[in-house]
Amino acid sequence: MAGQIPVIDLEDFPRESEKLREACEKWGCCRIINHGVPPTLMSEMKTLVGSLLDLPVEIKRRNTDAVAGSGYMARSEVNPLYEALGLYDVGSAEAVDTFCSQLEAFPHQRKTIELYAEAIYKLTMNIGRKLAMSYGVAGDVFNGWNCQFRINKYSFTQETIGSSGVQIHTDSGFLTILQDDENVSGLEVMDQSGSFIAIDPWPGTLVLNLGDIATVWSNGRLHTVKHRVQCREATTRLSIATFLAPPKDMLLEAPPEFVDSQHPRLYAPFTYEHFRNLRSAGKLHAGEALELLRCKN
Repeated sequence: MAGQIPVIDLEDFPRESEKLREACEKWGCCRIINHGVPPTLMSEMKTLVGSLLDLPVEIKRRNTDAVAGSGYMARSEVNPLYEALGLYDVGSAEAVDTFCSQLEAFPHQRKTIELYAEAIYKLTMNIGRKLAMSYGVAGDVFNGWNCQFRINKYSFTQETIGSSGVQIHTDSGFLTILQDDENVSGLEVMDQSGSFIAIDPWPGTLVLNLGDIATVWSNGRLHTVKHRVQCREATTRLSIATFLAPPKDMLLEAPPEFVDSQHPRLYAPFTYEHFRNLRSAGKLHAGEALELLRCKN
């Protein structure tokens, strides 16, 4: 049921530390069990996602960008079956409040969002610390980084079976924690051979995948995984993705633990905002933007 990707038990650290590092280097993704987010909260949040994405479009458009592509994303020519809402800083009570107000969330909806944001922020930072420490990097290296989330809706019909729900892409941040739809399949990741494999639903678990910034931060050690969503049945598919990413104006470069005479620095320093704009302006959504930022020497 986990597909072919590694399964990491968060209650079994530090014994799982090497397994996590290996999964992130070879696969760029893994399944997370015993993660600490209550199943009831996950279920309530999924119901809420459906309600928010059923709102009139004029309300959804109030969810504006904090950085390129972080707010409401309407269906498009490239992704005609997909739309999403975004919250740029899950760890900020003010940002959570603004998100709820933009979408006119009811009190019980607001409470669910607040509880989920708190739980998923704690989990995301915990995984980031564990991964950093597995390389001998201080666990507080991600203090001050942002956790964003994006709530996704795929509107599949009989006519769209076999087509793409969202294009092949990599995520732009450091890591992503995905609460996938526990009933509707469709997520696929690219394996080491370049083939896509299906990641079937596994209720109560979460999927971890690495984004472009992980490759930069690790000086090429960590693997950015390409993935996509395919339409397999006529139904609505919902998911929630939480992204760990640097502040938009932070100058990003690999920590010294990853750089030496045998491993010269691969990427010139840049800000996350510049990187997001580069990806967006050039429509470079599958890791191509990284090549533009490589050191000349």
